[in-house]
Amino acid sequence: MLRIAVQSKGRLYEDTMNLLKETGIKINSARRTLLVQSGNFQLEVLYLRDDDIPEFVASGMADIGIVGENEFVERGRDAEIVKRLGFSKCRISLAIPEEVDYTGVKWFDGKKIATSYPNILKKFADEQGINIDIHVIQGSVEIAPGIGLADGIFDIVSSGSTLVSNKLREVEVVMKSEALLIGNKKLSAEKQAILDDFLFRIKSVLVAEDKKYVLMNAPSDKVKDICEILPGIKSPTILPLATEGWTSIHAVIDQKHFWEIVGQLKAVGAEGILVLPIEKMIL
Repeated sequence: MLRIAVQSKGRLYEDTMNLLKETGIKINSARRTLLVQSGNFQLEVLYLRDDDIPEFVASGMADIGIVGENEFVERGRDAEIVKRLGFSKCRISLAIPEEVDYTGVKWFDGKKIATSYPNILKKFADEQGINIDIHVIQGSVEIAPGIGLADGIFDIVSSGSTLVSNKLREVEVVMKSEALLIGNKKLSAEKQAILDDFLFRIKSVLVAEDKKYVLMNAPSDKVKDICEILPGIKSPTILPLATEGWTSIHAVIDQKHFWEIVGQLKAVGAEGILVLPIEKMIL
């Protein structure tokens, strides 16, 4: 049995549960307790505070964990990054009152900064050669400048709406963060085999994200031109149609290049273009 530590609430909890669902692993969330075992996979879920996950994995109380990169770096525990998951993205930034005239990173020299990430901030200050008076706060960091507790803050930023509502502005991005799958460095061979299976499922889900399955019809004499446009996993699938002189072409393309590619396809004669989402992709 492989034990995974996950955040007990918040956005990362939701994203993690969605990932487990997409990998076909069933977890009974209706009666959530501290430790829940999957009904169809050799995995049990341990719900923790996000800042406890690195310690639990490093110590072996959990075999693997899904945690924000910001928390993993801040805690500095001896666990390994197994896979970057690409969701729950944010950044850790310095922000100051919006009316302040910001002149560059040296502005922070001698200033009092409120944060829940003192270790990351201390490393940044040392690298910049500045002395920051770090004031550690757990939660509601953004209110510190408004009540006179600090000159600025160092905190997570996603959309930036929280900063705006507190009349703050982001001035320095110190690091970018995403969800990580971390692991204990001393897994047994049995647990490693379960993890390998889990990673296979994760990869199949993640590789399908932002991909579209595209089907189209085209004159047979345009197939070569269309194949040069389509990226494909290996090469497009070519099937003859009942109508003589026409061909059906199937391929997988990236969402970010979708409109550019579709425009090129239409220009060389593709018709009846059908676009379908991809749930899983086994490579």
